[in-house]
Amino acid sequence: MNFDEIYSNKLELVESALKKLMERHRDCPPTLFRAMNYSLFAGGKRIRPVLLLSAHELVGGDIKESMALACGLEMIHTYSLIHDDLPAMDDDDLRRGMPTNHKVFGEGIAILAGDALLNLAYEVFLENAMKYPHKLERHVRAAFVIARAAGLHGMIGGQVADLEQEGKDVQPDMLYYIHTHKTGALIEAAVRAGAMLELIEKDVEDAIAKYGQNLGLAFQIVDDILDVIGNVTDMGKNPSRDEKRQKATFPALYGLEESKRMAQDLIEQAVSHLERFGKDAYFLKEIAYYVLRRQK
Repeated sequence: MNFDEIYSNKLELVESALKKLMERHRDCPPTLFRAMNYSLFAGGKRIRPVLLLSAHELVGGDIKESMALACGLEMIHTYSLIHDDLPAMDDDDLRRGMPTNHKVFGEGIAILAGDALLNLAYEVFLENAMKYPHKLERHVRAAFVIARAAGLHGMIGGQVADLEQEGKDVQPDMLYYIHTHKTGALIEAAVRAGAMLELIEKDVEDAIAKYGQNLGLAFQIVDDILDVIGNVTDMGKNPSRDEKRQKATFPALYGLEESKRMAQDLIEQAVSHLERFGKDAYFLKEIAYYVLRRQK
């Protein structure tokens, strides 16, 4: 199969698993259930769960074991988008071509839908870990890596810095901090968590993590670029939001062409860390190039 076919197949597996997981919780308040599903199934690329599953496969794992971890990771990502769109944060009206959660359900329900997805993710992690008592420590470590990347030392920390730096002259060190934490941390965690479910040598885990580090930073730089050159039809959200809010971005600090070059270099670095795996890393390498050429 080619890259598109493999990606489509994994995407379908994630979608199916997410629907089954959510269906088990239909007995929660109906409005909450609808709000959670509204954002969770709004048509995302699922790149984080696909990365997690692919990293697990790369080191010989069975994705049936890691699917719940991948789904929980996507729940965490979705919660962050719901909260990120709120008036108190980025105040966005569109997400993936649809009205944002708070525009449909109101701010209160949107906040609670995000909270519910975050908590459900950890419920899913723990329930799945108990199915593998002989690998319990590895599952707990993988969940810890995701939790840390999503919290004050990762995504949340980056979001705080992002908010605080709006309208300021941002220095390169702060810009890198924001991007590696706000976006990069969870992408790195995806591949690291998938890999660490199996008994592998530290240098193997480190190589996969470095791939994730470079890919995560490149992903956010491409996001910055698309906010400048993209359009609402392709992106599913309003462009030029970063400039209007005077956010810290790579194009704002380095210019558009230099930002494109930096993203390209990061992708090449990411791919170089997978050379040791040979043809087994084909799909993960192609995901990196997909990130570089994406339009949304």
